[in-house]
Amino acid sequence: MKHYDLPLSPESAAELRCGDIVEISGFVLTARDAAHKKICEALKNGEPLPFDLSGAAIYYCGPTPACNGEIIGSCGPTTSSRMDDYAPALMEAGVKVMLGKGKRSPEVNDAVKKHGAIYFAAIGGAGALYKHKIKSCELVAYPELGCEAVRKLYIENVELLVATDSYGNTCLK
Repeated sequence: MKHYDLPLSPESAAELRCGDIVEISGFVLTARDAAHKKICEALKNGEPLPFDLSGAAIYYCGPTPACNGEIIGSCGPTTSSRMDDYAPALMEAGVKVMLGKGKRSPEVNDAVKKHGAIYFAAIGGAGALYKHKIKSCELVAYPELGCEAVRKLYIENVELLVATDSYGNTCLK
């Protein structure tokens, strides 16, 4: 299994192929439906974002609160198709990596190809496992959204499936 660090270089994105199982480490931003809506509204209105999307990786999750001195609570992927209306605009703004679960719309797969991005699929129902792969967690935006606030996580050695590669090929039909 090949290891990649985030942010993902264009060369690394180009060598990944649909169906590859890889391990990644690096910073990701969490964002679900409510955060995507706020981000896209800000982009549409020409407002600055409280974080940089250039080369960013977005993890579709809403972590539960940490307990007993842990960094984070359960932190599993949510259904990616709920972000399909927003994903092309985020890729246009610089997002290069998306992590979630389930298939994407043809429009998202086309945008992945257009922007040389990657969509990684994570294991649904594995939130308790993934929390042990998170080494830091920082609230960065929209605290009023609770678990859907944007957080910056450092993830380490997370195994993922390349579900849509930078050529627009997808293995989730």
